[in-house]
Amino acid sequence: MHPSRWAAVTSIAAKIGYTPQTLHDWLKKAEIDSGKRAGVPTEMAEKLKVLERENRELRQANEILRKASAYFATAELDRRPKP
Repeated sequence: MHPSRWAAVTSIAAKIGYTPQTLHDWLKKAEIDSGKRAGVPTEMAEKLKVLERENRELRQANEILRKASAYFATAELDRRPKP
């Protein structure tokens, strides 16, 4: 038995070849994913990341379309009427 959680993590990490901080982070993530600790579960964080990327791409596409629309509208106004 170890005197503290950190002592246990440090002892186990040394035996399996990882840093104590890495093992501690894995434990926290596992506790969050299992509902034993408050936080955003891994699956939800991954979905959020995908949605944020899609949102950024859509905003960029909208900006490109807005600029293209303004460009073509200006070009249409600049055209001289044909006799």
